[in-house]
Amino acid sequence: MRNSRHTLMRPEGWPDSASTPVVSPLSPSVVYASESPDALDAQYEGRAEGYTYAREGHPNADVLGRRIDAMEGMSGGVVTGSGMAAVSAVLMGCLKAGDHVVGGDLLYGRSLRMLREDLPRLGITTTLADTGDAAAVEAALRPETRAILLEVVSNPGLRVADLEGVAALAKARGILLVVDNTFTTPRAIRPVEWGADIVLHSVTKLLAGHSDATLGWVAAKDPALAERLRVFAVTAGLTASPFDCWLAERGLMSFDLRFDRAESTAALLAEYLASEEVRVIYPGRDDHPDAARAAHLLGGRACNMVSFELLGGRAAANAFARAADGIAFAPTLGDVGTTLSHPASSSHRALAPEERERLGLTEGFFRVSVGLEEPEALIAVFAAGLDAARRAG
Repeated sequence: MRNSRHTLMRPEGWPDSASTPVVSPLSPSVVYASESPDALDAQYEGRAEGYTYAREGHPNADVLGRRIDAMEGMSGGVVTGSGMAAVSAVLMGCLKAGDHVVGGDLLYGRSLRMLREDLPRLGITTTLADTGDAAAVEAALRPETRAILLEVVSNPGLRVADLEGVAALAKARGILLVVDNTFTTPRAIRPVEWGADIVLHSVTKLLAGHSDATLGWVAAKDPALAERLRVFAVTAGLTASPFDCWLAERGLMSFDLRFDRAESTAALLAEYLASEEVRVIYPGRDDHPDAARAAHLLGGRACNMVSFELLGGRAAANAFARAADGIAFAPTLGDVGTTLSHPASSSHRALAPEERERLGLTEGFFRVSVGLEEPEALIAVFAAGLDAARRAG
């Protein structure tokens, strides 16, 4: 006979209602009860739908995943606990000792660290190459190359990959093309339509958009590969929090509006910086080194990220950050407010100074994630920052 106290402690089912919630319910339960071993077998064998243990999936992750799937034109995406968890699911879930991977030399700093330090410990060799040059990528390939990882627009250099050329190369060689679409988002490009095999996001950034949820997402065209990603994510515990998924779903509701507003302000900010004779990097400008490719791939979009370089080195950088009152100096992007990032002291600090110099990431280099402020007010803050930087330099 069942213990009556235990029975009484079981949660009751959701109350019946003739109406439905407008907002997705938050489901924080870690454990889901089944009625019998046979019922549990049916779930694990795919004959019945249901949840078992939150590390293996939960409703809020599924709701969020399906929404991002639809945005990217894919299916079966896996929501992970962070953007780097999504990168890990790909590189560690799909590769094995003896394999080789080519990565863009201007990738996000932690992605670079994984390629340079973590994968080699596991017997996976890596080479970095300029993904804006398909010939350079081809020269980096080996017989054992299994994957190429690139960002459509690099973080933080804002260079544009030769996505078409690299995709053709990957297809001809039978190599997986993995595209990090965090910066550009499906609002600007759907990489799967340009030949990507796997697409991933740091949902933390523009998709969620409010700096209050840490999440990633990854999807593969091939169902068998998608299942490998899912299994590895479950095994490694790359689990997404239900609450963070719930917050990110809310963020997605305003994503298009936020992206468009921030993008239009970014263009004005880039124009202002150029007028002040500051070296500015913005994919929407004619003086961007990859302007034609950006227009082709992004269909006229240019996104919300602006990079620029101050003269005067670290002293000028410190003066600018202190004087840019109201702008968060923080190593993040995609928030509703503008944020200012200094790669030399944050995302790329692990690189040797000479390596940062080679990549153009000098002590005066900043990356800006433009938010939703009034353009005039934002430009006024940048004017104050530039004035302070010039006096310091």
